[in-house]
Amino acid sequence: MQELGGDDRSSGVILHPTSLPGPYGIGDIGPAAHRWVDLLAGSGTSLWQILPVGPTGYGDSPYQCFSAFAGNVNLVSPALLAIDGLIDLPPDPGFPDDHVDYGAVIPWKRQILTEAFARFEAGHGDPLLRDDFERFGNEKNWLDDYALFMAIKTAFGGGSWQDWPDEFRLRETGTIESFRRQHDGAISLVRFSQFLFFRQWDSLRRHAADRGVRIIGDVPIFVAGDSADVWASPERFLLDEERRPTVVAGVPPDYFSETGQLWGNPLYDWNHHAETGYAWWADRLRSTFDIADIARIDHFRAFADYWEIPAGAETAIEGVWRDGPGMAFFDAVRERLGALPIIAEDLGDLSAKVPELLDQTGFPGMRVLTFAFSTDESDSFLPHNYPVKTVAYTGTHDNDTTLGWWRTAPESEREFAARYLSIDPEDPVAGFLQGLWNSRAVFAIAPLQDLLRLGSAARMNEPGTTDANWQWRVLPDQIADDGIATQLGHLNDRYGRASVGQVS
Repeated sequence: MQELGGDDRSSGVILHPTSLPGPYGIGDIGPAAHRWVDLLAGSGTSLWQILPVGPTGYGDSPYQCFSAFAGNVNLVSPALLAIDGLIDLPPDPGFPDDHVDYGAVIPWKRQILTEAFARFEAGHGDPLLRDDFERFGNEKNWLDDYALFMAIKTAFGGGSWQDWPDEFRLRETGTIESFRRQHDGAISLVRFSQFLFFRQWDSLRRHAADRGVRIIGDVPIFVAGDSADVWASPERFLLDEERRPTVVAGVPPDYFSETGQLWGNPLYDWNHHAETGYAWWADRLRSTFDIADIARIDHFRAFADYWEIPAGAETAIEGVWRDGPGMAFFDAVRERLGALPIIAEDLGDLSAKVPELLDQTGFPGMRVLTFAFSTDESDSFLPHNYPVKTVAYTGTHDNDTTLGWWRTAPESEREFAARYLSIDPEDPVAGFLQGLWNSRAVFAIAPLQDLLRLGSAARMNEPGTTDANWQWRVLPDQIADDGIATQLGHLNDRYGRASVGQVS
């Protein structure tokens, strides 16, 4: 691995795998994902940015996962399972094409995986799968705890581990061992489903590498409270004797919210992590680089300072700032892993400690173009002010689409954008894409929704809400022809971002 410099001028697209087209109600990592890689490579676009691919929990959010290490088995491709001889290719279940109905998809996918496991147990499929499965189990040191956690969660109706009976919540040895013996099949199903996810992901990752496409993964700074990570290793977090959080994460009141944002994630015991040489974090980042070439760290500022809120608080108002681990963390992790190809999400109100830490790490920060037009030409989010070592976006998964922004922004901001970007009123998004691709930023990246000129109905997430997020899917005919590839190819050629030797 190499760290990111300013001499790798490239472009990319944000598209989470769940948003890919396909017949089974949710995008997956099978044939459609391989074709998407081919589309990117054919246009000279060498970056594919995704959201976290862990097993989603509350609100189906990829930022609230049951594990920081496991994969989202809802992304497993039935088509590839059929090729492996583990299922018969299922008929189209009739799910919507334009969004993910998680309530219908999740039990359907679980049934598919259960069928695949039953056939595997009965001796169907490639005999080499058995050796691969055994090797996988030996390599993943997080797998036993995660499989046990998910089997217990299923046995208790999916409820949070904080609501389990004490003997399970506190991991009493006799109770846990008895459960293992009685629910061996359920535990093995979880293990096998994880094996299938990583088997298919590794195939996709190799295909991307062969086509010269690098995957940008995403690392949420905090883990979910309802996760195997907290249940299995409470010593890594600030919990009381009953393993309840004493303090939780969030951000203070700001321009966007008078009461701040109360995320509720447990906070790390950074003293414990320092004493272990940040070994757990090194393992976490190593696992990220097993699925991605580059890691975007969400809420990077928490390594400099973070907002600590008392557990049980109704809002984020009464929190306090605490110092994060700072450069000692990155020095320790580099010593364990070597180079760290990391993008730092450094958006929002920041203390002076954050740019100082960013400068010390050498990581590129982020800029979002639609944030740039509320002040004047000195705004750091305007392209002419970008440092070269910057990853620039028209928008991200948390923002409105560019067309949605254009339709709803204050008139003064639209007028500023129109002047600055030489906007064509018939196609305002084109000016944003051209301005971004023409900038000095080493990476220029846009969500697929912007390339398709989609409005607010296509946004992926609206922070602070829990309904209808993470559901958007691209329709098959929207990327079936060469329109997107041609558009990307023209942008890359015109502004010097085409990946050399990677266009076929």
